[in-house]
Amino acid sequence: MVIYGSRRKRSSSSGVQVDPACIEAFQSLKLGKKFKYVIYKLSADNTRIEVEKQAETGSYDDFVAELPKEDCRWAVYDFDFKTKDGERNKIIFYAWSPDGARIKPKMLYSSSKEALRRSLNGIAAEIQGTDLDEVAYDTVFDKINRV
Repeated sequence: MVIYGSRRKRSSSSGVQVDPACIEAFQSLKLGKKFKYVIYKLSADNTRIEVEKQAETGSYDDFVAELPKEDCRWAVYDFDFKTKDGERNKIIFYAWSPDGARIKPKMLYSSSKEALRRSLNGIAAEIQGTDLDEVAYDTVFDKINRV
């Protein structure tokens, strides 16, 4: 773990650092309900994880449409759903690594995931997605309804 000033930056096994803006965006989603979802990516030089997009509104379909078809990403989504007990929501972490992505980015995203995941306290479930079926609303609902 590397310390910069009063903020800690987590380092992954790949040496990639988590930008403090990633944690701030997550806190705004979790506590402030300012965002519906946040998408994270590796920087162009592959040295840090940064925020790619923050959306204040949007449906689940809008969120899934933001996931690139041939590149990896991480994301958090404030998942709203109904059960027999009423309306609920859970914050879901997504590790998106589509089949069409190149091998090197898949390996780098995989080895860097835990640094980001550990930085985001309050995640209810994690979804590993390699195709759209694995991140479909019904698939995610089935998984989190068991959690």
